[in-house]
Amino acid sequence: MSEKNRDGKRTARERLAVEREKQKAGEKRRRALIVGASVICVLGLAAVIGVVAANAGKHKSGSAGPAVAPSGAQGKDGLAIPVGKDGARSTLTVWEDFRCPACQAFEVAYRPTLHELADAGKLRIEYHLVRLIDGNLGGTGSLRSGNAAACAQDAGRFRDYHDVLFANQPKETDDAFANNAKLTELAGKVKGLDTPAFRRCVQNGTHDSWVDKSNQAFRSGGFSGTPTVLLGGKNIYQDQTMTPAKLRQLVEAADRG
Repeated sequence: MSEKNRDGKRTARERLAVEREKQKAGEKRRRALIVGASVICVLGLAAVIGVVAANAGKHKSGSAGPAVAPSGAQGKDGLAIPVGKDGARSTLTVWEDFRCPACQAFEVAYRPTLHELADAGKLRIEYHLVRLIDGNLGGTGSLRSGNAAACAQDAGRFRDYHDVLFANQPKETDDAFANNAKLTELAGKVKGLDTPAFRRCVQNGTHDSWVDKSNQAFRSGGFSGTPTVLLGGKNIYQDQTMTPAKLRQLVEAADRG
């Protein structure tokens, strides 16, 4: 074999060896890219799961803790906020949602009469706060305002703040009450309510679980909607003949015995 042929074969073998090394290096990089991409996919999936879980928590009540009833709450599980004297012969049970337009309409029509009868010691009102609109339209305004009203109860200012919320109720589709800053701003309309303790209670959602528990009790009770207003076990809101004047007559008759 000539020297020239030997050199040619050696060169070919060297080129082949170099090509094989390139192929090995390329395969190694390809495997690294596949592994890296797999890790990124897993991390990306974990991130997506984390975001979904976080958003799910936001859309739920955010109230996984124990139900903390506001000060002075009464009734089963402490779900009723009482207004008026305990010794009154008539008790009106009211289930309300601060985002509910029908509830606002009831309050506007009946509030002067309810205040008059309660202040005279003839009527005791038990308010139960629910969050039906949150469930129907989305958002957390019913929950946030319910919690804020319970915080006002802690401060001994429930009735006044209750009335302020309904007087400043946004449109049903506007979830403005989901904003704690808005609820705190409205507290400024009630003398002595806007305190550091009230703000902490609102911001921390101290009574969120309590509002949820009240909402569950409403559903378990088989009621059809808000407001549900019971006098002697009868839903007077569904009574087409009921008026504030007629309610006053019923309460005063019961007071006389």
